[in-house]
Amino acid sequence: MCPINTKPAAATDIEDPAYRGYIDFFEQVYQTMVENYYMPPSRERFEHFLQQFRTKIYVQLNENGKSIDYIRWRSANLMVEQLRDPEDIFSTFYPPKPAQEYKETALGQRVDLGIEGIKTDDGFKTEHIEPRSDAYQKGLRPGDIVLKIDGKDTNKLSEEQIKDRLTPLIDTKVELVYRGADAKEKTTIRVVSQEYFKQTVFMCPTEAPGVFCFKIERFNRKTSEDMVVHMNFIKQHAPVNGIILDMRGNPGGPPLAARELASFFLPGGDEFAYFQKRDEPKASLDVPSIPDAYKFDGPLAILVDHESGSSAELFSGIMQRRKRAVLLGENTAGQVFLKSMYPFEDESMLLLVTARGHFPDGSVFSFKGLTPDRPVEEGEKVDLINMASIYIMIVARQ
Repeated sequence: MCPINTKPAAATDIEDPAYRGYIDFFEQVYQTMVENYYMPPSRERFEHFLQQFRTKIYVQLNENGKSIDYIRWRSANLMVEQLRDPEDIFSTFYPPKPAQEYKETALGQRVDLGIEGIKTDDGFKTEHIEPRSDAYQKGLRPGDIVLKIDGKDTNKLSEEQIKDRLTPLIDTKVELVYRGADAKEKTTIRVVSQEYFKQTVFMCPTEAPGVFCFKIERFNRKTSEDMVVHMNFIKQHAPVNGIILDMRGNPGGPPLAARELASFFLPGGDEFAYFQKRDEPKASLDVPSIPDAYKFDGPLAILVDHESGSSAELFSGIMQRRKRAVLLGENTAGQVFLKSMYPFEDESMLLLVTARGHFPDGSVFSFKGLTPDRPVEEGEKVDLINMASIYIMIVARQ
């Protein structure tokens, strides 16, 4: 962090280099909004913010002994809140650490060994191994017991210490000694911490025969690949009476991932949706064509809640509008738009809504979200998977 500015706040000097540095940075953030935000920000509002900064914000933060970095980042965040459209509650400004966390979450990428589990009396029992991780490629599977990490016995380490060793810096090589779930012999492997895309699709149990439920936790560039694996599996269990896609808690991801998921349920070549940036032609998304073996044209139900946003909401809204699926749950987040990340030299980042999402007929996705066909109140205890299963079985009998 930069040193604290000890200049008396009441004597704000607009020629002071530190103060001028703030103003130059705010101008840079403002110009980024001018060039990229989906609605042109008001210069008058920007000038009003600068006046507030000089007479109030800077004075107050400086009096409280805040660092130069803190003053710059906190004030930039306040500025973006004042400049963005009142309906837009998503564009914001991030300091460096939250910026990096957001980037990792938004892209669905991780840098670690891809190993999750719990400590037991026998060692560290693995519960989930990311299929795209180096550890999975070299044979580690759920249920295996990790006995040593780089020569350290896991039964002599705390669970927190074990997890720290399983999340090393990128390109770090780690030696694991483990015993397979059904084996007595020990296996030693050297795995590399690397960047990978997390598995996003998981199967959930249902009580209805022939009804399969997939929990889609988020979207990333590999979601369609995950879906292919699961479609191959259920196709071996004919008849498939229906599919439930559980999008609850899914914050979304790249719009192209939603487009690719649609290819399993809609005809290839159809217009899916479009986004339109300010003063630019619309960018249309069509439905990709995939082999018929992976497609499903039977009953489809989608579960959503107030955390279902971005691509999860885009996919759900298109399926609902085309009457291809019924939506059950709570109103969605209202986040069908393109967000872009604009980093600065100090590793802070401006996150902007750069385009609104549109249905093929031109109507815009509302910031208020989607209204389900079978709504439930937030917090209401309802077994939505069972409700969706009943709906599908009724449709299947018709």
